[in-house]
Amino acid sequence: MSEVRPLGRATLARVALAHARASDTLCVRLLTEPSIVVLHMSDHLDLLIIGAGPAGLSAADAAASEGLTYLVIEKGTIANTIRQYPVGRTLFSTPNELEMCEGSLHPVRDKPTREELLSHYIHFVLDHDLHITTGEEVTDIARDDTHGFIVHTRRKGFQEQEQNYQARTVLFAFGAMEHPRLLNIPGEDLPKVHHRFVEPYPYVRKEALVVGGGNSAAEAALFLSEEGARTTMAIWRDDWENRDPKAGAMKHWVRSPLEREIAEGRLRVILYKNIDEITPDSVRLTTEAGESMTVANDVVFVLIGSDADLTMLKDLGVRTAPGKLTEVPVYNPETFETDVPGIYVAGHFTNARHIKAAIDVPRKIVPLIAEKLRSP
Repeated sequence: MSEVRPLGRATLARVALAHARASDTLCVRLLTEPSIVVLHMSDHLDLLIIGAGPAGLSAADAAASEGLTYLVIEKGTIANTIRQYPVGRTLFSTPNELEMCEGSLHPVRDKPTREELLSHYIHFVLDHDLHITTGEEVTDIARDDTHGFIVHTRRKGFQEQEQNYQARTVLFAFGAMEHPRLLNIPGEDLPKVHHRFVEPYPYVRKEALVVGGGNSAAEAALFLSEEGARTTMAIWRDDWENRDPKAGAMKHWVRSPLEREIAEGRLRVILYKNIDEITPDSVRLTTEAGESMTVANDVVFVLIGSDADLTMLKDLGVRTAPGKLTEVPVYNPETFETDVPGIYVAGHFTNARHIKAAIDVPRKIVPLIAEKLRSP
């Protein structure tokens, strides 16, 4: 059995010290956020879940309801993808599309901020005593004829530690932001180039360029412009003229203030064909008309999407196929089991990409997993 409980800093230190001196059969996990200790009396699991985002949390809750022995392993923090959103960002979705339980998310405004949603997910973990370890990375998974799978991990801390788990089934529930897409041009490795936007405040009165055509790029350009950066947005015409939400168009509540910034002369939009080179003080690009243009520049944000890391799934023999936006694993649309028996997928890197689907899918498939495990 496992016990999960929130602890204060002083208690946390005493528990860690006491159990560090105890038997090797008792494993103590110190989580990075929030402060939780998970005491493992056994590492034989019915279900091991990789990723503590909405899909992983939903799967853990469903596994607990089914009476399965389970553990969620997260190499970052709880809701790590959400935590990487820009500081203060308002989510595009309404509470009913994001909350873990109906009526449980109560933002100050119509849509929650990044911070409100993070708090919601963390308190769901605390309130439901979910078995989660953070700061621990799955490094390898091997099939085992006796136990199903042997999962190897590496845990960060005062000193690096390795751990093995035996799991009958494994659910991959990580996010799709592991590998930012690159322009693959000279100068993209300069320190001033970023593939993630956090906040605009370091760039007041700086020459900022945002490359991209989705909501993330549009939001970054808007925040930078509103907070005093001299901002240029480089975007393809097809993306700029796209008004179809189903085709990835930027949300109207982002576009409207963005167009206001343009009209008032604080934001410049360049319809481009290629970004050719980034130098320490400029960016050279080709406009859609085929003209070469050099713009003065202090900082570049390349926000053209990101992809999940499917390496481990492929190493297990899981096939992949082209999805709506990127490569996705091949899986049964009813059970979300891949073509490797016992390996399941859920979350943003599947075809069910929205957060609501990431929450709903595990509640559908974990009972099916439990039923299969109970079968003779």
